[in-house]
Amino acid sequence: MSLKEIAKTLPVTCGVYFFKNKEGQALYIGKAIDIKKRIISHLRTIEPRLQLMLSQAVNVDYELCATEEQALILEASLIRENKPKYNVELKDDKSYPYLVITNDEYPRVFIARLTQLKEKPARLLGPFTNAVALKNSLNMIRKIFPFCTCKRPRRACLYVHLGLCPCPNEGDVTRRKYLAAIDSLCKVFTGERKALVSSMEREMAILAKAHKFEEAAKMRDKLTEVYTLYAGKRQVNDVLLLKKYLGLNKIPFTIDCLDIACLSGKDSTGSAVVFKDGLPFKGLYRRYKIKTVPGVDDFAMIAEVVRRRYLRMKEERTPLPDLLVVDGGGAQVSAAKRELDGLGLNIPLIGLAKKNEEIYFPSRALPLVLPKANPALHLLQRLRDEAHRFTHGYHLLLRAKRLRRGLFRGKII
Repeated sequence: MSLKEIAKTLPVTCGVYFFKNKEGQALYIGKAIDIKKRIISHLRTIEPRLQLMLSQAVNVDYELCATEEQALILEASLIRENKPKYNVELKDDKSYPYLVITNDEYPRVFIARLTQLKEKPARLLGPFTNAVALKNSLNMIRKIFPFCTCKRPRRACLYVHLGLCPCPNEGDVTRRKYLAAIDSLCKVFTGERKALVSSMEREMAILAKAHKFEEAAKMRDKLTEVYTLYAGKRQVNDVLLLKKYLGLNKIPFTIDCLDIACLSGKDSTGSAVVFKDGLPFKGLYRRYKIKTVPGVDDFAMIAEVVRRRYLRMKEERTPLPDLLVVDGGGAQVSAAKRELDGLGLNIPLIGLAKKNEEIYFPSRALPLVLPKANPALHLLQRLRDEAHRFTHGYHLLLRAKRLRRGLFRGKII
């Protein structure tokens, strides 16, 4: 299917889009209020840089967002994580708005263009192409990480009463805590969501260990709000519940699921599907034709796919998943664990056995059984079913090719 044909199938809604090459790597990531309209406009571009990108692109993928502000924040994060080749900084710096962090003892935060600045700031984030979306995003994030806008205020301003300013002059917040909040705000706009979430999880654990449960609960609420910036409300709840029930040390932003398909030992295949923020991320899906395992041996096939996939990711220094799920029970989990240990990789690992939907762990004798109505279990089931669909499709493709070759040569298969 050509890019023009793909464009006709895209949604007329807000989100982040990805032009990808034949290897599934992101060449360019952007945001749009209307994804379909934006992609069509790209296909008509005369800009040399984008024309070169389009000559290498074979597919367009996307992630839907509830608002343009959410798209702006998600775009920054995905650009930082994927480092697309054709995403470059804007050149006409002076005409675009920046997020300004001042050099004050308690830094102020505001939006300005370079021509409007009268003194050198501590940090400049940007430039951004949409001043309205930037302002709305900042207002949204200010509810999570309050900051000052007034220069040397004499008394508490309106923003203090609204909970949008910590009012450092009245001594309610230490400078260390205030600077930490400003650093967190900056991480949102620079796309450092994993670093941000990890630091908040560490702080929450420290507070809980010190029996400061009220403060730990507030940090937990902030963490949920931060995660909501990047995903829909349902996905937020599902992924957070998954972290809780599996006892993971961090939120599983990225989850891999491996599956095997074979019939009488012929045309054996494996696959890896990837969910990000609780939703399929098809650009990172991969298919594997089993090469080293004769006959039917699910455990050895799982081991081969794990070895090939994560050895390559290790050699290419590709970010590893936050959780690995294999389709199967304890034996499949053990096979995958041996390969990960052999590669020196510590990826959280579970298996989902289809018969009773039991969750197996490498270090536990008994599986975990979640209630059938549990949203975390539903997320794992969606992941497993998607892996099965993708693997089975590749298996049927290889089988059809073999049958066609046999018929062409006049052989009975």
